Amino acid sequence: MRRIVPVIAAILCAGAPPAAHAQREGDFTIRNFHFADGETLDTLRLHYMTLGAPRRDPSGTVRNAVLILHGTTGSGRQFLNPIFAGELYGPGQPLDTTRYYVILPDGIGHGKSSKPSDGLHARFPHYDYDDMVTAQYRLLTEGLHVNHLFLVMGTSMGGMHTWMWGEKYPDFMDGLVPLASLPVQIAGRNRMIRRMIMDDITTDPEWKHGEYTTQPRGLRAALQLLFILTSSPLQEQKQYPTRGAADAFIERYLDNAMAHYDANDVLYAFDASRTYDPSVHLDRIVAPLLAINSADDQVNPPELRILEQYVPRVKRGRYVLIPISDETRGHGTHTKASVWKGELVKFIAELQRGGHGA
Repeated sequence: MRRIVPVIAAILCAGAPPAAHAQREGDFTIRNFHFADGETLDTLRLHYMTLGAPRRDPSGTVRNAVLILHGTTGSGRQFLNPIFAGELYGPGQPLDTTRYYVILPDGIGHGKSSKPSDGLHARFPHYDYDDMVTAQYRLLTEGLHVNHLFLVMGTSMGGMHTWMWGEKYPDFMDGLVPLASLPVQIAGRNRMIRRMIMDDITTDPEWKHGEYTTQPRGLRAALQLLFILTSSPLQEQKQYPTRGAADAFIERYLDNAMAHYDANDVLYAFDASRTYDPSVHLDRIVAPLLAINSADDQVNPPELRILEQYVPRVKRGRYVLIPISDETRGHGTHTKASVWKGELVKFIAELQRGGHGA
């Protein structure tokens, strides 16, 4: 998941790498895409952005590609934000785009990729995470002609996709970095809140089985729950220390969110997690894996001790828990790269010592 904020062009431009880093944007079309539940879509569009250029070794294998995957309701464009791009893509930084080929796709149902709000509404195929990862793989191999990845990393839902990539295509990457995610079925409070988000939309008479003409009020209720789940109590108290400040902020926040999100898209995005459960096949992951979570993440609270239990099942896996500090941002710590960049630097160095990378 990500904090829901409007995309502001000036911010994106400030965080984008220089033009010399070969920024490209495009769409890849898959004809007659078959979904895991048997549904099909005649034309599936996957939008993507790339930074830098691929480099191949003498055998033709791409050695410098980095796939970065976004969270629920997000898009690849969020990784142009200065708090992420400004820490990772510049000269000498961990994912320097003069050296690495960074790929930022929009998942099915998200961003500029095919989604319910394009016109099919509730008739859009009910995709799940397996469909999303399969489509990502086809984008890379068929659309961008990338036959190997140096690194797969992702935030929240993208972190969950990263675990799946390690199981589904174990020899395709040199390393894996899932952030703000857990390698188990979504259950407990996490599932309960997701269920309430979906129910807020579908039980609102204004939803009209997905054929509304204005956004149903249930979407606002859903966004309220999402804010509670992904926000940081410490930061919200610091930034909005009075009743008036808190009231003014949340009203602005929800008004902006309502202006930028669609109820069907949100409904489908949360429903897509229904089949997620990589826990039974963690032994299939052969690439080194670094899982990074933060202690103030209410989506994946550390007291569940899930990483401690499941990461040892990954042959070359380890995890880092970032302590709560003035720098962490709850679940949103996954996008504040300065907090965990040092761990990424060490992990990349380990991969390179093993003979991997550009």
